Amino acid sequence: MFEAFFGMEHTPFARDIPVENLYSSIGYEETMGRLVYASERQLFTVLTANVGCGKTTVIRSLSEKLDKDLFTMIYISDSKLTPRWLYKGMLDQLGIDAKFYRGDSRRQLHKELEIQRCVYNKRLVCCVDEAHLLDRETLEEVRFLLNSSYDSKSPMSLILTGQNELWNKLKLQQYAAIRQRIDIRCHLPELDRSQTGEYMEQHLKYAGVTEIFTEKAIEEIYHYSAGSPRAINKACTHALIYASQHAKRLIDDHLMRDVIEKELP
Repeated sequence: MFEAFFGMEHTPFARDIPVENLYSSIGYEETMGRLVYASERQLFTVLTANVGCGKTTVIRSLSEKLDKDLFTMIYISDSKLTPRWLYKGMLDQLGIDAKFYRGDSRRQLHKELEIQRCVYNKRLVCCVDEAHLLDRETLEEVRFLLNSSYDSKSPMSLILTGQNELWNKLKLQQYAAIRQRIDIRCHLPELDRSQTGEYMEQHLKYAGVTEIFTEKAIEEIYHYSAGSPRAINKACTHALIYASQHAKRLIDDHLMRDVIEKELP
């Protein structure tokens, strides 16, 4: 639609932009560094961020970054995840039919982890997304998931990702045993005003165009989005559609305010 009007080679603010073309903020780079470290050393990590700040994008980037010959990556996202379905989801992605009972499937998983590590020389990295929605029983299962007989080394790297309320939940006394097992905590912040402009510039560069948004338009987008990449993408996409339909090749603050007031929630 607007891509042809502006002469774009790619859609600039889509969710499927290749990892190598993504904008890397300081917060993004710090988070990636911690996640790679945790994956290499089989650590338990908690990653939090506000809505739309790019948690899933970071995990996608981590999956691309890890050597496929050395790591097996598992991704689970289920707001109603139970302990049994946690093990089933992990075993399914490893190509194994899970047994019905939780204890049996847990033993299956630990056995497979030993095979992965000792036979194939591969380490497992499991990311459980939307973890702020998990109930106490499932979070408590984390302690059993990370235990492996008498081995002092964790059998896998586990990454819990969720909105900021995940950490608030884990700070409660009832989750003290889980909190004490956490090796690394990561928080992905919103972009500041300067980073918002750089983010938009990087995505437009990927599309093969420049100088579509004025500085004042970027200012309007920053105030609307509060630095959330998802909200930036939404505002920019709506603005590009609106501009192309009205034959406007430059998006200024007046046009941007119209879009925000009339088209965005």
